[in-house]
Amino acid sequence: MKPKFHRYLLALIGVCILIFFFNLDAIYVNIMEARNFGSAREMLNMDHWLLTTLNDIPRYEKPPLPTWLTAISAKIFGIENLWALRIPAACAATLLTVYLYKFSELLNITRKQAFIAALVAVTSFYIIFSGRNGQWDIFTHAFMMVAIYFLFQFFRDQRKLWRNVILAGIFFGFSILSKGPVSIYALFLPFVIAYFLVYKFQEFSKKWGALIVFIVLGLSVGLWWFAYVRIADPIAFLDIAKDEASNWGSYNIRPFYYYWSFFTQSGIWTIPSFVALLYPYLKNKVSNKKAYRFTVLWTFLSVILLSIIPEKKSRYLLPVLIPMALNTSFYIEYLFRNYSILKLNEKWIVYFNFGLIAIIGITFPIIAPFFLKLSGIYYLWYTLTSIALAGIGFGIFYFFKRKKIAKIFYLTISFICMIIILGFPLVDTLINNPNYKAFSELRKLSEKQQFEVYAYKSFSPEIIWNYGEPIPILKNDASFSIPKENIFGLLISPNDTITSEMFPKYSIEKVDRYDLNQVNPNKSGYKDRLIRDFYLLKKK
Repeated sequence: MKPKFHRYLLALIGVCILIFFFNLDAIYVNIMEARNFGSAREMLNMDHWLLTTLNDIPRYEKPPLPTWLTAISAKIFGIENLWALRIPAACAATLLTVYLYKFSELLNITRKQAFIAALVAVTSFYIIFSGRNGQWDIFTHAFMMVAIYFLFQFFRDQRKLWRNVILAGIFFGFSILSKGPVSIYALFLPFVIAYFLVYKFQEFSKKWGALIVFIVLGLSVGLWWFAYVRIADPIAFLDIAKDEASNWGSYNIRPFYYYWSFFTQSGIWTIPSFVALLYPYLKNKVSNKKAYRFTVLWTFLSVILLSIIPEKKSRYLLPVLIPMALNTSFYIEYLFRNYSILKLNEKWIVYFNFGLIAIIGITFPIIAPFFLKLSGIYYLWYTLTSIALAGIGFGIFYFFKRKKIAKIFYLTISFICMIIILGFPLVDTLINNPNYKAFSELRKLSEKQQFEVYAYKSFSPEIIWNYGEPIPILKNDASFSIPKENIFGLLISPNDTITSEMFPKYSIEKVDRYDLNQVNPNKSGYKDRLIRDFYLLKKK
């Protein structure tokens, strides 16, 4: 059995490398990344390792562990390399995938099914996005998955009790130190409830001391930074904590049912994930009914708990995809065992799901040129992507004819891998803003002509990140300050106005407009907050 274990684990790590590490710099920096990367840069450049900042303003909304890891990676590989800033998230996604596989084995299912579960997870849309994106959700849930792996063993086995307790506590703390209580609520709590309902807490009377050690260790590792900031900078900490708490009940408010299309976040596994959640249909077909009941409960409990919170965003569904991948594996494994003898009333959904993927692959060479502005090297990437996706599409239909559902499943995994390896370089052909002008050019200009640059009353994280250093703000809720320099630059939103009355001692000249949008102004996704007019002010 050992060689199979190594084969599956090595194959899984290989898929993670293809999905999470290739073309990491293909997509431009988004607002969440800009906040996180900016904080990491200020750790390196301004030594703000504990009292974290963004634009030299306290930023205690998120704990610092992922930022520390990103800053260390940037220090090693270079802050100018976008892939270096995203590598820690890719590593966290790989950690999540590996420990989901290892956890799956504990449920008394086959290693092949554990492998299937991990592959479903690694190719689920939002796990791919989070693992290739420098936001902190993937860290908190990856660390919590490791904690759950060791805690599950602690619940069920007396062996290696203290190893399991200590490692569970450490990674539980790492999860808190990555994004506060988010994963405790959305991943850990539904796991504990589902475990209690299905497996019960048997022979637990001798484990209370160890459980207390787990709680104390986890909270100590996770909360020390919060305690430090509360003491070192109490006013800013309390103000930020108050704002964060109020957001849960007043920001991005959505109805209770907002998340109930949650299975669509798995992307290509939307239909299999939905079928796998149909408990009455699948319960008597799976290889381990108890484990299946556990994963169904874990998935639904996670969705229900998230639905209770008034503030809702699609990315908050990331923890749901973890037990749902496990749950989906029961349906895929059932197909592996029984596909050749299934009747048409069960097969049609399989034809539809994988046939749609095949059609997308086959038609890509025809449809893609209508959306891509191809030139030069991009013709090569287009050709390679077309050959790969069309080949996979024809392969899916070929194995449909031969009733080889396992081959079709693995071709679907290859489909995602090929899009990332060969297709992602084509993203550049979608960038077509004729007015694009980077703020990094303004910084070079200010250094050359030796003047300081200020922002009028607001900043966008992407602008600060692109500029390369903090930009002081002149106007806030309580005050308005005028620089003392004889000459300085001012960035102002197109929605704001600047008048001579505001700066009576200065002449005002509009010099340029900087626009960080990657998309065309006439398309959706074009954001005014990424635009600033630049004025040069000189003392009269």
